[in-house]
Amino acid sequence: MREIHWLNDDSLDFPAVSEALREPNGLLAVGGDLSPQRLKHAYRQGVFPWFSAGQPPLWWSPDPRTVLFPERIRVTRSLRKRAANGGFTVTLDTAFEAVIRACAEPRNDQPGTWITAEMIEAYLTLHRHHTAHSVEVWQAGELVGGLYGVSLGRVFFGESMFSRRPDASKVALLWLARQLQTWGFPIIDCQVGSAHLTSLGAEPISRDAFVALLAQYADAPAPREGPWAFDADLDPLQRERFPAEPSAI
Repeated sequence: MREIHWLNDDSLDFPAVSEALREPNGLLAVGGDLSPQRLKHAYRQGVFPWFSAGQPPLWWSPDPRTVLFPERIRVTRSLRKRAANGGFTVTLDTAFEAVIRACAEPRNDQPGTWITAEMIEAYLTLHRHHTAHSVEVWQAGELVGGLYGVSLGRVFFGESMFSRRPDASKVALLWLARQLQTWGFPIIDCQVGSAHLTSLGAEPISRDAFVALLAQYADAPAPREGPWAFDADLDPLQRERFPAEPSAI
């Protein structure tokens, strides 16, 4: 029977992800802190934190791993219409704190949130170091959706998203996927699968395959220094490439 590994603040080392428990799927280690160095080291190894208020940090590496290949994002007819005609403006790295706090708000199907005050402060620090990034969706000047995550090399690790208008988080992911595709990012890590993510084209791959992708791309040169911004000519719907296909990509 595998044992849970306990971390301390003196070492950034994690056990091999192959040591993660099968039940609960992916639980690898407990303890340690949320310093920028530990978080970046964790993501580079295929590990992420996920725990509730009052718990010590819990570190996970599930098998399989859910990922989205940016070029395979699924754009339904309704999403295409919403993105084109919903009156949305989409930005990058302009309101990171507002996005993460919106993601932390309680939801109808959840009694609480795993995005604790400690977690918020840790990712705000990563954002100040230009390692964590946010996508914001605006409507009439109001923040109505978005997402945030961590970028290492040419891998984006998605953390959470929120919507205050129908499909606003999907629009955020669509814009992000198109930009990352342009920048040469092969994958967006979605961590654990859900019906919502599957509807957007996310798919499971083995943990070994995910770690192999990290080895290939997480240490690659970053697309740019400092805060991110969308390319001026970005077309998230790829109208020129898919002018006659309104229902899917």
